Amino acid sequence: MDKKLLDILVCPVSKASLVYDPARQELICQESRLAYPIRDGIPVMLESEARRLADDEVKPAVVNSDE
Repeated sequence: MDKKLLDILVCPVSKASLVYDPARQELICQESRLAYPIRDGIPVMLESEARRLADDEVKPAVVNSDE
């Protein structure tokens, strides 16, 4: 995945940043809980093509305990 492309792509649903998963060839949005496939090197950024993330695939939010 081209780093420059990854820097400008965002989730079309939440506009959050994406994380590249090379093992699954997907772009992951933790906020929307969606995984967008990469087919033949091209990210498919359609919600209808995205896979919903399972609960164990979603990283827990970091809570600031300094309050």
